Amino acid sequence: MQANLETLGQLERRLSVTLPAAEIVNEVENRLKRLSRTVKLHGFRPGKVPLKVVAQQFGLQVRQEVLGDAMQRSFGEAVREQNLRVAGYPQFEPKPLAEGAADFQYSATFEVYPDVVVGDITGGTIRRPVLEVGEAEVDRTLEIMRKQRVRFEPAERAAQAGDRVTLDFRGTIDGQEFPGSSARDQAAVLGEGRLLPDFERNVIGLRSGESKTFELRFPDEYHGREAAGKTARFEISVKHVAAPHLPEIDAGFAKSLGVADGDLSKMRAEVKANLEREVKARLKTRVKDQVMQTLLDATRIETPRGLVQAEVQRLQIAARRDLAARGAKASDEASLPADLFEKQAQRRVNLGLILGELVKAHGLYAKPDQVRAAVEEQAQSYERPQEVVKWFYASPERLREIESSVLEDNVVAWALGAAKVVDAAVNFDELMGNR
Repeated sequence: MQANLETLGQLERRLSVTLPAAEIVNEVENRLKRLSRTVKLHGFRPGKVPLKVVAQQFGLQVRQEVLGDAMQRSFGEAVREQNLRVAGYPQFEPKPLAEGAADFQYSATFEVYPDVVVGDITGGTIRRPVLEVGEAEVDRTLEIMRKQRVRFEPAERAAQAGDRVTLDFRGTIDGQEFPGSSARDQAAVLGEGRLLPDFERNVIGLRSGESKTFELRFPDEYHGREAAGKTARFEISVKHVAAPHLPEIDAGFAKSLGVADGDLSKMRAEVKANLEREVKARLKTRVKDQVMQTLLDATRIETPRGLVQAEVQRLQIAARRDLAARGAKASDEASLPADLFEKQAQRRVNLGLILGELVKAHGLYAKPDQVRAAVEEQAQSYERPQEVVKWFYASPERLREIESSVLEDNVVAWALGAAKVVDAAVNFDELMGNR
């Protein structure tokens, strides 16, 4: 085998390889002979098909398989000899193998991994959000849980913010209806944002059975192009007004949260424990995001295009699965062009290269005891923790996800030791995304 390496760009390489054609011809003949002993063809007994017939039927397919195997094998050998780290998949370009030719030649174009020099982050500052879960946070969470269990009862009064109204409406622009301009038995909670603010203001103050006609100008950025920036005339009829009633925080409420004996102190303790786990996870995510962005900002990388394209495909597949799981139409899946994921893919690839270099340079590999601790911590939020631990360890794929998370934790810990860290209090509602 002869191999010649060319540098086409900063990361792009081309390897030209020459192989003795006799090796290809011999391997094709050997495979055809083996095939003749097992192949079944109409008119011949098994194992008795003439080699010439087998060659006529399968010769081209076998030849292509042999050439493909030869390119893969010799490419791997050449890459090891040249001490190359191939990024992504090579593009093979074989030259036609003429009858009686002495050599088989092909070229493979590919990218190599860049040499990553992680930037200096010692001058950077990482703001570490801190929040201690106290009784006020437990109270706030219980209030949100009450609202999640709200029930609506008929109200013999005018509609107000927070009420659930059921109404019929019809809208026109210049006397013509438009998409979404009318509905019957439309239910909405006033103040939740499902209706335009100006529309809601005209509903507030009406009782069940009352009607109203008014004009409304749609915002210029309204999603419905037919109505954006235009003024519509609406006729509405309120059919029902229902007022919200929140459950009391009593034994029944505690039981609805899984506290069998309805003990309120147990309920608060469980809510606090769950809240502490959630707050810890969210704070950890925020710190990690800051660390990763700091590393990205400090490190300049020539990104292999092949790795980015492969990551784009993985993101597209994941997005399609998510859409399918939510019952999306095929047309929705088709609206996922590659450029939609380009920036995200490049960021993920660059982070992977940076983390790989840091792990190698500082020995930040995920240790077995760290992985075990992480698995047990996740298991604590389930009813039977030990069964969850066994479930994780029963699957190498699930365990790899935990190992990857631990590895990232190790990188974050290293970065917090290298950069300047400033603790900053964070608002509970803002952290939890509460409205």
